[in-house]
Amino acid sequence: MDPAPATPRWNLERPYLTGRFHQEAKVSAASQAPGSKPFSLDSFSRGAGGGAGSVLGSYAVSVQELLVIDDLLSALVGIEGRYISIKRVRGKEGYVVFQIDSSMDLALQELTRRIFPLCEDFVLASQFVESRSHFKTGLVNHALAAALRAFLLDYQAMVAQLEHQFRLGRLSVQGLWFFCQRMMSSLNALAVLIEKAMSNNTSGSATLNLLHSQAKAMAGDSAVRSLLEKMTDCASAAYLRMLERWVYEGVIDDPYGEFFIAENKSLQKESLTQDYDAKYWQQRYSLKDGIPSFLNNVAATILTTGKYLNVMRECGHNVQVSLSENSKLTSFGSNHQYLECIKSAYDFASGELLTLMKDKYDLIGKLRSLKRYLLLDQGDFLVHFMDIAREELTKKPEDISVEKLQSLVDIALRSTAAASDPSHEDLTCCVERSSLLKKLTSLKDLDCAYSSDKLAAADVDQPMTLNITGLETFCLGYKIPWPLSLVISRKALTKYQLIFRLLFHCKHVSRQLCQAWQIQQGFRSVKILGTPILRSSILCRSMLKFVNSLLHYLTFEVLEPNWHSMHGRLQTARSIDEVIQIHDFFLQKCLKECLLLLPELLMKVEKLKALCLQYATSIQLLIPSIEVAAAESKSKSGSSRARAKRSQDRDEQLKLASENVVMSQSILKFESEFNAELQSLVPTLSKSSQAEPYLTHLAQCILGVGIDQ
Repeated sequence: MDPAPATPRWNLERPYLTGRFHQEAKVSAASQAPGSKPFSLDSFSRGAGGGAGSVLGSYAVSVQELLVIDDLLSALVGIEGRYISIKRVRGKEGYVVFQIDSSMDLALQELTRRIFPLCEDFVLASQFVESRSHFKTGLVNHALAAALRAFLLDYQAMVAQLEHQFRLGRLSVQGLWFFCQRMMSSLNALAVLIEKAMSNNTSGSATLNLLHSQAKAMAGDSAVRSLLEKMTDCASAAYLRMLERWVYEGVIDDPYGEFFIAENKSLQKESLTQDYDAKYWQQRYSLKDGIPSFLNNVAATILTTGKYLNVMRECGHNVQVSLSENSKLTSFGSNHQYLECIKSAYDFASGELLTLMKDKYDLIGKLRSLKRYLLLDQGDFLVHFMDIAREELTKKPEDISVEKLQSLVDIALRSTAAASDPSHEDLTCCVERSSLLKKLTSLKDLDCAYSSDKLAAADVDQPMTLNITGLETFCLGYKIPWPLSLVISRKALTKYQLIFRLLFHCKHVSRQLCQAWQIQQGFRSVKILGTPILRSSILCRSMLKFVNSLLHYLTFEVLEPNWHSMHGRLQTARSIDEVIQIHDFFLQKCLKECLLLLPELLMKVEKLKALCLQYATSIQLLIPSIEVAAAESKSKSGSSRARAKRSQDRDEQLKLASENVVMSQSILKFESEFNAELQSLVPTLSKSSQAEPYLTHLAQCILGVGIDQ
């Protein structure tokens, strides 16, 4: 907002231009330079004031009446007379009191004093008009001052008519009092309004609220109420123009900061894709404290309407609400026509933006693409990627080349069914520097109770922190253009990535267990009943069942149903805010049901996955059957004697492996730890399922039994 222009000094210092000459004279006379002629009220009085013989009481009553009427006509327009003086009230700008010569006839004094309040109200109104016409007071005060100035012109016309009657000899003090009655009640009501406005130094919506409340308070006096409503209409005209430009064009035309919507230009739309805590949509345009009382119920609608129009303008899609005679905001009257106009503007802006997002920017298509890649709805490209990127992903995060990973992602996308998806080019990859649990701890706004102390006490993350690789920290990203970043913001994308990391790591654990399973198939030709090898085979199947059941729960029990629910609700959404709300609810529900917001359960699941990985790694290191099987695969051709010899050697090596003490102890240790951890899930799930019913499905998937059993 640009600073208001300054009022010229000459318009403040010259008393004849400000209407305060009768007040300023008392002050300036004492400060005249030596030798200069003092400023005197006699220069604008009706006659030569003041000698010893000019005491008003020395004249006959009929003469006193004529003299006092002459002074009263001057006092009615704020000018002192010969027998009526004006004194300024100390400490109150614009407040004056009128005094009459005490030697006047008592009956005339009483009638004269009854007219003084009208004179004082006129001076107060004149002072208000002058002070509120300065630039800094704002457009609403300018409009109110202009309306008051027009009213005072009518008042001065009345005084001129009374003076004409006096010159014709047809006006008495009683008649003057009678003719002032109608104007007295109106000007008094305005004076009460002005006193409150000056004491509170109101401007903008505060002035409109004051006018509105004063008009309602005068319900018993139709004439005064009509006058105040007229003043309200005049003062609100400038405010209506601001409101009209906002709801019809999305432009804040507010040179003096009076509008109840503020713009924070420091917030840029680019922050939506860069900053997790971006407040662009919430704080770029926001409501200020001073909202007109008659707009309180629709303030949020007004704010949202302009925000929608601004989004379209930022997209280069210039759209303006079509204006007709019925859609123009004319007044904040009792017929509430302005409310209908605001509602129509909101419906138009909301519908236009929603159509733009769905049709031109393919919002639903982008959400479906996110589901396909980050929620692993189409996993063929991921399997291929994990095969070709295995060497790079086994490195430490700081040693991984993100550029190389990106090229491998592109190769995987182009060589699978994902190549037909036009959105696959927006897919990116990144490597985090911390594990999933530590990432969740760092996100303070999530509705969960993660803490570093609990994480350290659980001792789940310690082995992973020491040996963390790209397999635990790899993550996919997505390029989100404006205005889709309103819905898929950095925060929303981070939530997608949290779910992806959980699914990706589960896939990795499942692949490792499958490799361990393939290794153990070499023992099928050996009698292993009662040996640790058999226990290892059973343990491997149990681990695979656990991981695959967990993946089944995450994908088919959580992500798929919630996605279909969100998709159906998006079809009936009527505004972008509703779309944002539906999408955020979907992500929050998925995070919760995927256990990412349940620290106790997630830590147990992570410990079980860590045990599975340790087991799979140990099997691959302890059983030397990989080389044996490989040698056998190359000997399909050859003599039967050679095949028999190799088979005999293979059986001997497998027997030695099955009798290996270190391997036997390791398998027994893994079995006991895994079964203990798996059984410890039962009471945890049972306790949590009372508040979270979906955990019953998790128990059925993982444990194969219901909670009650």
